[in-house]
Amino acid sequence: MNRRHRCGPRLWAAALVLVTALGLAALPQLTASAASAAERPAVTLSKSQAGTGGSITVSGSGWRSKTLLMMLICGQSEPGRGVIGGTNSCANADGRAVTTGDKGTFSKKLPVAEPPVPCPCVVHVATVTGDKAQADAVLKVAGHPVKALPAQSGGGKLSVLTDTRLDGSSGVLTWFGAPASRTFVFTVGNVGSAPLKDPVFQVGTSHGVFAPQWEDQQWRGTIAPGRKAQIKLPVELTSGAHGNYLVSLKFGGKVLAEQPWGVGRPWGVTLFWILLCVVVPAAVFRIGMAVVERVRPRRSGGAGRHRGGLRLSEVTARLPRLTLPESSRRSTDTDPGPTTASTSTALPWFTPDTDPGAPAGQLSAPSDNSPTTKGNT
Repeated sequence: MNRRHRCGPRLWAAALVLVTALGLAALPQLTASAASAAERPAVTLSKSQAGTGGSITVSGSGWRSKTLLMMLICGQSEPGRGVIGGTNSCANADGRAVTTGDKGTFSKKLPVAEPPVPCPCVVHVATVTGDKAQADAVLKVAGHPVKALPAQSGGGKLSVLTDTRLDGSSGVLTWFGAPASRTFVFTVGNVGSAPLKDPVFQVGTSHGVFAPQWEDQQWRGTIAPGRKAQIKLPVELTSGAHGNYLVSLKFGGKVLAEQPWGVGRPWGVTLFWILLCVVVPAAVFRIGMAVVERVRPRRSGGAGRHRGGLRLSEVTARLPRLTLPESSRRSTDTDPGPTTASTSTALPWFTPDTDPGAPAGQLSAPSDNSPTTKGNT
């Protein structure tokens, strides 16, 4: 009996230590779950109703620190269902960007604007970069029409089963700036309890820090519960788009898959502009030279045809004519014999002097022994 009484307190002490150790081991997990629940992104508004032209203060907590967020006023949406139609249902032109602080909080004013679709409306806050996170807060836009949300389809739910891919390739026209297009291929399974008939997907493309531009695309067919189907949806970018894009798939307000897409630069457009910058100035120069040639006045006698060039006949006609003395003309008239080219073309003062005492009509040039020179000496 004494042994039993002695072992009893020891067993209770060991059990107490074991329970305490288990409690301490589970405490971090409970703290982490509570912290994660407390740090879930949340949004609060300074006013629940406001009119167009005014402003409200949007405050948030539980976001990641130093994260860029986008705030939008969206229609056809509820916090439980998300934004139906994506950012096409939001007043994108009046949105504001904000960066969270070190503790994941923020506070900023947002102008009130009417969304392009009827209410019910929310202030939609979502991350721009990094892990996807979003939160909504109900807002009544005074004076804006209100319309009931479309009824949700049965209990059908879709889940992506395989990796997504983009099929297709760029052609020659894309190299010259034509829109790049691909086919978004993925396989989904109906994990709900009701069949899905002609489901409507939302496909969005985003570039850089900009939010995706969503487009509704309907797939024709029925997916029974527990069945799967391969779905192909077309995706097309704008003309001249290039760089790194992200294709997102959304169904029922939830993003199911994302696929990166690298689009090459349209070098054909660059080559076209380079050729245009070379050909156009050359053509303008040729046209200008032709106009100058037509407008420039021409010289008389056709001298403008050859720059500085004269014909031999024109040069000969401009030379002064030489007149022979009367004695030379007489000797030429009395001597009917043929004359050589040297005597006919020789100048008179270079002919040999045949008579030293020739009268005043001599043919040679006057010499220094003339009487006039002697008289002077």
